Amino acid sequence: MFDIAESDPGLSKEQAKPVTARLRTALLKAQYARLEKAERSLLIVISGIDGAGKGASVSLLNEWMDARHIRTMAFGAPTREEKGHPFFWRYWRQLPAQGRIGIVFGSWYQPLFHEAAKKKPNTDAIQAHAHAIREFETLLAQDGVQIIKLWYHLSRDAQKERVDTLLANPETAWRVGPADFKVRKKFARLRTGAGLGISLTHGDYAPWLVIPSADDEMRAIATGQAVLSALRESKRKQMANIPVIDAMPVSDASSDPGRKTAVTKTTPQLDNLDYSAALNDKEYETGLALWQSRLAELSRDKAFSKLPLVLVFEGNDAAGKGGAIRRVTHALDPRQFHAIPISAPSPEELMHPYLWRFWRDLPQPGKVTIFDRSWYGRVLVERVEKYAKPAEWERAYSEINEFEAQLRDSGALVLKFWLAITKKEQLIRFHEREASPFKSFKITPDDWRNRKKWDAYQQAANEMFVRTDTPGCPWHVLSANNKQHARVAVLECIVKALEKAL
Repeated sequence: MFDIAESDPGLSKEQAKPVTARLRTALLKAQYARLEKAERSLLIVISGIDGAGKGASVSLLNEWMDARHIRTMAFGAPTREEKGHPFFWRYWRQLPAQGRIGIVFGSWYQPLFHEAAKKKPNTDAIQAHAHAIREFETLLAQDGVQIIKLWYHLSRDAQKERVDTLLANPETAWRVGPADFKVRKKFARLRTGAGLGISLTHGDYAPWLVIPSADDEMRAIATGQAVLSALRESKRKQMANIPVIDAMPVSDASSDPGRKTAVTKTTPQLDNLDYSAALNDKEYETGLALWQSRLAELSRDKAFSKLPLVLVFEGNDAAGKGGAIRRVTHALDPRQFHAIPISAPSPEELMHPYLWRFWRDLPQPGKVTIFDRSWYGRVLVERVEKYAKPAEWERAYSEINEFEAQLRDSGALVLKFWLAITKKEQLIRFHEREASPFKSFKITPDDWRNRKKWDAYQQAANEMFVRTDTPGCPWHVLSANNKQHARVAVLECIVKALEKAL
């Protein structure tokens, strides 16, 4: 893997000059062509042996191409805020838009290479890191992000000579850090660890390319050629190489004895729901006061400061999601929560992977994010209305399960509610909204149009439950024909889940 790079090949300036001139022109043209099409973004992951010229290569790419359309992202040790989110959160937030280029320094590969280069590496940890990376890169590739990963490499002797040369010049000595000296002592382990990490995460859809780095001219040309090749690669070729991920990784609810839901012990289905569930006014007032009080107490508990809470509300049109959300937020400190209504994606959001806009709004520990509609739109409205292609909404089930698993693994509590009403009850509420001066804004032509596809939406919802009702993030499907029953049931479910989590 590293034999050619460790032979330290080089080019004279005379040999490199004409090649460099042609390469710079070709890169600029390819960059502008990519911008014009705006179909895919390009993510260039930079890694390699310390002292191999990674920083100089990034500077060169910004110089050779139009830097206005390149975003260079440098990630060091995670900040306190970043530690409070899932591992990939900080990378998701800075993904470049379609047509643009992102260069990543200090990427999601840091834990993998660090573990693989240890004197006694943990094999299970290495496999876990590699698996998470493959899942992440596959998801990005499926959503139009092209990825190339450049490993900068040279021989041990060349690395030592480069560091010594930099140190000898006062103007460049600042570029040498402790990590550069460690390479001399641990070169063999670093080489072995890199080889293992690369072999576990290389794929045609997200390839690793080894860049010979002993000679500046060779390194620059090899870098430019790698990026040019990526910019010229057709979307069809890239998509053909993306592996297919199982879209049905969901186990039956009964397989987890510790799992509890407010409705059923098996995967919920809308036809099996008891729509007669109701509370009278006295029962409602008593239940509302009780559960709001307990929620207020829990959300102010010291232990809650360590827990991110994600609440997802989906359901039929006019099922009362807004009313249920207001009863929840009434018990919370306004500084604690962020309620987000999800509608059709904006032009900016359409230029990024589907889940990008949801990653941006995840809560920190001690905070609550409430999604009024959510990432499930892809397998509901986008499926039924044919805004998403079958291949897109089919793979979305596994993408959603992986997304929610990452939230849960990072310490978040994710509660998903579906408020269900009958078709007859929906018609009554639509007419009430039309007749009310305070609610008429809630009824739109889209609501009536969606109603004509009632059966298709019910079918999509039932399949969604089957594929995404997981032991760690189950669906809580509640009858909402009686709004009072639904509101109290939501609060009760949140309180009980919080008590268990805390």
